[in-house]
Amino acid sequence: MTFFQLLLIAVVQGITEFLPISSSGHLILIPFLTDFPDQGPMIDVAVHVGSLMAIVIYFWRDVLGLARGGFATIGLGNDPLQRRLFLWVVVGTIPAVAVGLFLKLGGYLDSFRSTDLVAVNLIVFGVLLGLADRFGRQERRYEDLTLRDALLVGIAQAMALIPGTSRSGATMTAARALGYGRVEAARFSFLLAIPAVTGAGLLAVLDLAEASSQMQLDALIAGVMTFVAAFATMAFLMKFLQRASMLVFVLYRIAMGCALLYFF
Repeated sequence: MTFFQLLLIAVVQGITEFLPISSSGHLILIPFLTDFPDQGPMIDVAVHVGSLMAIVIYFWRDVLGLARGGFATIGLGNDPLQRRLFLWVVVGTIPAVAVGLFLKLGGYLDSFRSTDLVAVNLIVFGVLLGLADRFGRQERRYEDLTLRDALLVGIAQAMALIPGTSRSGATMTAARALGYGRVEAARFSFLLAIPAVTGAGLLAVLDLAEASSQMQLDALIAGVMTFVAAFATMAFLMKFLQRASMLVFVLYRIAMGCALLYFF
């Protein structure tokens, strides 16, 4: 891969991973809109890992809290709130892990790399995001998370394994529908991504171990550049949601989906 292709992939991933507009959908579109060959799912996972590192550093206080909750779960320490939140994050991760393993082991992931599928999901889940953001209450915080809420948002995250859905978009939609504020919905969405993306990264390590040294270097370069773009995008989104709705993302998704259906 050329450096420019890796840079383009990293910037697209870094920007679209945290905006509710589907990073995987945009990554799939790169080879359709350029002369570049399809980068393949291995590079896709590498840039998702770069996004993961951005989450860990940006939300380091929450990550430390979840770590304390994990230790408290096995009897090391006593922090009931963080222990409960840790358990609910684990519960919310289970649906995505189960579906992800099923798709990976069954060899279904490559069949999802379709512009038609991306376009339809951009529109459908964009409309759902708009409805949830328009009519959802803003009364609840991340600390109010319950078992039911964690499971429902987790199911939404599992649905986002289909390109065009958007992991952040699906989880924010579910959280807003459950009455969480915009910033709190984004916060929970990003924290829920940590174990899910970590799991995908571990699976990719097995593939990378058997890949060529050039592919390994490409994955590393793409991941580092994605981290930079993702961190900047996350900081922007968290401030943006303090004063604005998600309407601009809804309109973008619908327009993008319609354009793809028309041109492709």
